[in-house]
Amino acid sequence: MDKLGALAMFVATAEQGSFSRAAELLGKTPSALTKAVGHLERELGAQLFERSTRRIVLTEAGRLYLDTARQVLQRLHEANEEIGQLQHGLHGSLRLTAPLAFGRAFLDRVCADFLALYPQIRLRVDLCDHFVDLVEAGYDLALREGPSDLPGLIAKVVGKNRICLCASPAYLARNPQPLTPQSLDEHDWLMYAHPALGREGWWVERGGQRLRLPHPTRVRLESDNYDLLLGNALAGVGVLHCPLWSVAAHLAEGRLVRLMPDWRIDPDAFGEDILAVYPSHRRATGKVHAFIEHLQRSLAGTG
Repeated sequence: MDKLGALAMFVATAEQGSFSRAAELLGKTPSALTKAVGHLERELGAQLFERSTRRIVLTEAGRLYLDTARQVLQRLHEANEEIGQLQHGLHGSLRLTAPLAFGRAFLDRVCADFLALYPQIRLRVDLCDHFVDLVEAGYDLALREGPSDLPGLIAKVVGKNRICLCASPAYLARNPQPLTPQSLDEHDWLMYAHPALGREGWWVERGGQRLRLPHPTRVRLESDNYDLLLGNALAGVGVLHCPLWSVAAHLAEGRLVRLMPDWRIDPDAFGEDILAVYPSHRRATGKVHAFIEHLQRSLAGTG
């Protein structure tokens, strides 16, 4: 019997929890799947499923074997894909996840340029702010801020997460008082609410002088949605404490003005790096590396 075919039928049966549903998914008969799983069980000398008239459930041996079977099939799929790319150039699908704010700030432009460079690649981009398990969710790549030391993952720095303060020309016309460490509470603020961010304030540094600035008291708008805050900064509502990558284009266009530009603001809890993170078993995937390199060039080009 075809061993790889039997593995695929076993994985499908385990994931569907039913021989009949797995057979329908694969376009085969339930008896073919039953025969394939039985062949694997005889070869292993262990039962993979507990069977009853109502359902099937993986045994302990079955759970162990399922992980290995998935890895074997995934590695074979990746090897076939890589060989195809050697012969025909980069092609296929690339699935990635990233924080919501990355989308409008730079990822939309990065994706458009990448797809123009590689017309045979299809992108699936999911934007969300909650943590995603890359392997379990089936992603090829994640873009993240801050440290990443989880086992089984490779993290590569693609950009810096420098912090700045900015406001619109309209806001500054209404509030001409210069922003200094001493005048924080004379300005209206827009604050990002996130569980990782405390309310203890920020450290700033200039010319060897290091100060801890308290959390502003005149908070006009607080939200867990960064795009909403950025929109209000552009509308002139208040001062925004933000990563430079999120406002670089608006600063260049004059829609926002950088405040206290001679002060260096310490990175917040998200850390000082923008990272591309991918499963270690995909270290040789050409399309993953191509996207990472393209992203690095794009971010470097915009500072």
